[in-house]
Amino acid sequence: MRPRRGVRCRTVAALGAAAGMALLTGCGNGGGLRSAGPTPTAVGPARLWPELPPASAAPYDYGEGETARIPGIEVPDGDVHRLDPVAVVRADLRARPDRSSGTAVLPADTVREIDACRTEPASCPVLRPYYRDLTGDGRDELVLGIRLPDHQVSVRVYMPEAGGLTRILSTSDAVISIELAGRDLIMRAPSAIAGYEYRTAWSWDARQRAMLPTQDEIQRIPPSRAPRPQLTTARPSTAPTGPTATPSAGVSAERR
Repeated sequence: MRPRRGVRCRTVAALGAAAGMALLTGCGNGGGLRSAGPTPTAVGPARLWPELPPASAAPYDYGEGETARIPGIEVPDGDVHRLDPVAVVRADLRARPDRSSGTAVLPADTVREIDACRTEPASCPVLRPYYRDLTGDGRDELVLGIRLPDHQVSVRVYMPEAGGLTRILSTSDAVISIELAGRDLIMRAPSAIAGYEYRTAWSWDARQRAMLPTQDEIQRIPPSRAPRPQLTTARPSTAPTGPTATPSAGVSAERR
């Protein structure tokens, strides 16, 4: 029920002791309440098969919560803009994750291409870097992508921490696009269901000190979609401490 605009309706009841009659007066249609329609009955959740024991471990792992300190990379001023993306990826290959999930492992052919980035930049799989404060500490993180076989992309996010660099996200997927929205990294991937796609939003979790998939959903694809730019690879810097380009929006990945 919601109040209706207008003059409030008043009802006055006067009882005549001698006559025993009630006199009711009102303001008619000038105000009062009107119905907002029938309210659906609330139905609480019903637990199905309560006798089943709860699972204690995830059936698969796609990189949530995995972090690693990157050896040999120093960021004394916390400015990741000065880092060489190819040098960071090569150092990442030597990193030991805090737990082993396999998401940070790259195919052997991709590793060989990364090692040859300086001599064969045209085939370098390391994409151009992006920068965004994803942790809310006032400093930009480094967002890198690595082209993989079968139209997949490995996405990695690095946080400057204690004078060095820590990887706070490592995941791979066959992507439609990768976007930065506020402090979220959003990945869209094809679905086996025609007309739909998967959408996963990764967000910083201060308790785990890692980026976690806070939203994972399947969505209907709009009837029309604007064309997306092609992937652009990073050019290794001749001086690892020199500044790099600073794209500020996001990177979209075209399936090939």
